[in-house]
Amino acid sequence: MTHAPRRGRCYASRMCLLVFALRKHPGLPLIVAGNRDEFHARPTQAAHWWPDKRDIVGGRDLQAGGTWLAMHRNGRFAAVTNYRDAHREKPGLQSRGHLITGFLDANANVVDYLESIDGGAYAGFNLLVADRQSAGYLSNRGAGMRELSPGIYGLSNATLDDPWTKVTRTKSKLAELIDADNVNETTLMRMLGDREKASADEVQTNGLSFSMAHALTAPFIVHPEYGTRCSTVLTIDDGGIVRLLERSFDASGRPGGDAKFKFESGGQNAQ
Repeated sequence: MTHAPRRGRCYASRMCLLVFALRKHPGLPLIVAGNRDEFHARPTQAAHWWPDKRDIVGGRDLQAGGTWLAMHRNGRFAAVTNYRDAHREKPGLQSRGHLITGFLDANANVVDYLESIDGGAYAGFNLLVADRQSAGYLSNRGAGMRELSPGIYGLSNATLDDPWTKVTRTKSKLAELIDADNVNETTLMRMLGDREKASADEVQTNGLSFSMAHALTAPFIVHPEYGTRCSTVLTIDDGGIVRLLERSFDASGRPGGDAKFKFESGGQNAQ
């Protein structure tokens, strides 16, 4: 069954599709691929080394000041998606993007960091964090905290591995790439570029226009007001080499440029 949003849209500049593999590829202990979906009018800065936090690379939301996915030079990684539900966001909540920078700046291990988070201080979120030893997931919408074992996982705007059609389809494609030993920037970007929507009779509008609700059923969303703003692929190999590629898109889904990085996690050399 294809899931449409329960109410509202993917607010607050948070990735809306993320699939990742932990220790499932013999040479790549971490593989991450995600689409960030957002209103096209929302100001954004493409992935870059941050001038105020020089060891962090990632994009930035220029409206709230947060990020949706980022990596520290020391090998710590974090990403967040929001959670769609029928609750209005309370005033005074903290930005979910701070969950990412909080982990990247911290010395705590994965479990200790996740256990320190006050979930009630944020609107609904799904948080993935990883360092060179372990990975974990936290949601403040019922799923709680999990330390993650080796496997292939998927996130959209419900809890981890909730079987939304675009999540299960993209996880299956990632598994196929790993089985075929065909994981690279080209194949991962092609996977994220899947624009196939669910059939019209599967769409649940839940207060959205039909065109918007139908568009949201695809892994890569194309819509004049709201859609996939960028796709990101990230891998870490056994030697600790990080490769990150972010590709931006315009409102019609045409590529608008790449931001590409390669560096040794824990090292000082970066491009």
